[in-house]
Amino acid sequence: MQPSRDDFVIAIRSAFLKKGNQQRFSLLGLLLFSFILIILGKYNFKGLDYLRIALKEFVYRTTFIVSLPEKYLGQSYQVVKNHLNLYKNYNVTKDKLNELESKDYNINYIIAENNRLKKILEEVNFSTKEQISKVLIDKKSPFLHSIIINKGSKNNVKKGMAILDNNYLVGKIVEVNFYTSKILLLSDLNSKIPVIIEPDGIQAIMSGSGTNEGAIQYSKSYKEITEGSTVYTSGAGDLFKVGIPIGKIYKKDDKNFVNFFSDFSQLSYIKILTFVKKDFDDE
Repeated sequence: MQPSRDDFVIAIRSAFLKKGNQQRFSLLGLLLFSFILIILGKYNFKGLDYLRIALKEFVYRTTFIVSLPEKYLGQSYQVVKNHLNLYKNYNVTKDKLNELESKDYNINYIIAENNRLKKILEEVNFSTKEQISKVLIDKKSPFLHSIIINKGSKNNVKKGMAILDNNYLVGKIVEVNFYTSKILLLSDLNSKIPVIIEPDGIQAIMSGSGTNEGAIQYSKSYKEITEGSTVYTSGAGDLFKVGIPIGKIYKKDDKNFVNFFSDFSQLSYIKILTFVKKDFDDE
């Protein structure tokens, strides 16, 4: 005969009851064992100390063994991560090195091209000597500006030498005596020097205006000059060394003027510069 459905249910219930009895017995056994340990511990039973030590050793060793896979996985992950980071940093460094090498090649090309153009244009280098001089007299008139300094031919001062206030051009020597010299300032109406206006590279002539400013004249690109551009000596005509800063461009009534870097009314000491030409073959 086939077992009925009720017999099957009764069999399952009986199995669960047996399992429940086993669980209750295990719980009672654990409680009894703990109670015995407490009593033995109260009376300082030596065997209990050995048992504790053995249990601790077992727990520690077991914990160590169990933690080994986790530590190994963590270390392996860190090794892989460091390797990937190292590879990534290597690629970044390699790209930067290639970029720097590329820039270095470009710089070398620009330097070589610049030297080649200088030779084609027959430009010259300058070696510079300077000496400090004191301003003795400041000659001012409504339109003419000049000063007298305490250096002359005795100090190897010659006409045409550039006069600087710090690193800014303020004028040139126009008259030399034995102990004194006369300087024509850039603001004087009689002053006219060739200049270059950067960053556009516009060539022009700057003349004095009789005030503490200069005026831009005789430029083919006059209208292209932008306000705020910097004015330097151009070196044209061998009057001055190229690249001496003079001032900044400002516009007024659609005209270009130069606001000088130096205040000519406050000159006490100036620098006299001697520029000696040196050909490329002498380098």
